[in-house]
Amino acid sequence: MQRMVYPSSELVIDPVLIRKHDVSGPRYTSYPTADRFVEAFGEGSLRHRLEARAARGRGDPLSLYLHLPFCDTVCYYCGCNKVVTRDHGRSAKYINYLGREMALAGAALGGARETRPRYSQLHWGGGTPTFLSGAQMRSLSDLIDAQFERAPGAELSLEVDPRRVESGRMALLAGLGFNRLSVGVQDFDARVQQAVHRIQSEAETRRVIDEARAHGFRSVNLDLIYGLPLQTLDSFNATLDKVLDIAPERIALYSYAHLPGAFMPQRRIREQDLPSPETKLQILTLAIGRMTRAGYVYIGMDHFARPGDELAVAQGQGRLQRNFQGYSTQAGNDMLGFGVSAIGSVGASYYQNAKDLQKYYGMLDEGRLPVWRGIELTADDLVRRAVIHALICNFRLSVESIELSWLIDFRRYFAAEMQDLGRLADDGLVELQPDWIVVTPKGRLLVRTVCMVFDRYLRAQQKRATYSKVI
Repeated sequence: MQRMVYPSSELVIDPVLIRKHDVSGPRYTSYPTADRFVEAFGEGSLRHRLEARAARGRGDPLSLYLHLPFCDTVCYYCGCNKVVTRDHGRSAKYINYLGREMALAGAALGGARETRPRYSQLHWGGGTPTFLSGAQMRSLSDLIDAQFERAPGAELSLEVDPRRVESGRMALLAGLGFNRLSVGVQDFDARVQQAVHRIQSEAETRRVIDEARAHGFRSVNLDLIYGLPLQTLDSFNATLDKVLDIAPERIALYSYAHLPGAFMPQRRIREQDLPSPETKLQILTLAIGRMTRAGYVYIGMDHFARPGDELAVAQGQGRLQRNFQGYSTQAGNDMLGFGVSAIGSVGASYYQNAKDLQKYYGMLDEGRLPVWRGIELTADDLVRRAVIHALICNFRLSVESIELSWLIDFRRYFAAEMQDLGRLADDGLVELQPDWIVVTPKGRLLVRTVCMVFDRYLRAQQKRATYSKVI
């Protein structure tokens, strides 16, 4: 049987299949997912992993993630770990503690200045990183440079709230080496913005993007959310007009997950104002159609990119990766997460820092890395991670490659999973070929559902209530 090869951007939206398979499930920025982490993995476990990496020599460069949790207002849809305050003294204190944490990690990595660990990817997330003043941003950048060496051509990105970016700030960030920008938009409609407590004009959004491009930022990503209160097909179409006119290199189109029991700010959103499931699917269909007609490539999950973008090129070459920052071209790099609630991975392990700010400070005051929980990956975890990441990044899996890499008989090892895949194949979501598992254009929007077949933890415990819906 000849293997069918579909263009990476090909996508078919089948409302019947979506309604049938739109279950709650993980986003697989890691496998096992963070809800499987255990508190038995603590500071000693992470320190051991860092020291083992140091003993192996420099190796591949690191990825660094810094969580900056501060916001001066709350957006009602937000489920991030954040601290709402107008006191910028709190962020100054926090930066000091980030410096302490990085120094502890640098020391565990053997951090004499002339042998500082290298990094090729840095991301400031939040919260709102632009809550920091310009002076605080310089101070934080200096603290990073004190412990880590920037590799040539490194990717430096940050999340930006245009409402909190004064003129000249993008020039400062470019001077610090930042070259990628992720801009929160969500929706340009005034009524929707009012309903979610995020008033943001098109003019201020364009100003920040224009300044970033003028100062050499090579990529701009816009975040959109569908399913917000008061959204309609016509209103979101008008938002798409503005987004496509801005012409960002990447677009993230997220589904709003209304979980007021888990995220307190969402209790301020009236459920009767949310679009119906049918309208939400129509908005998604409209957005995908418009973006693909405008030339964007569907990368996977919620992400679209221009054909020449690094993500699209990496996917076409089979090099696309997935980590805690989402889709990435940084293959297999260890990622160090710094800051409250930050997640990282070192070797065959994941870890997460304390989620409470005072506990985070307290552990650092005691001279300890502020690890709350984590997990050591088993051989089974590793093979399942390889399968899930191949499917979610490339929409296809070579059975032979898994067998050769992990020394297993694929169909025997995954006998129960293959039976479940057979049912998805009957619905046209996947094709089961002699040596390939291929996610079809009909199955690509539901790739999380396909990946969940291989999730041993979900198979053992069918508890998905805390996850967002696939669509």
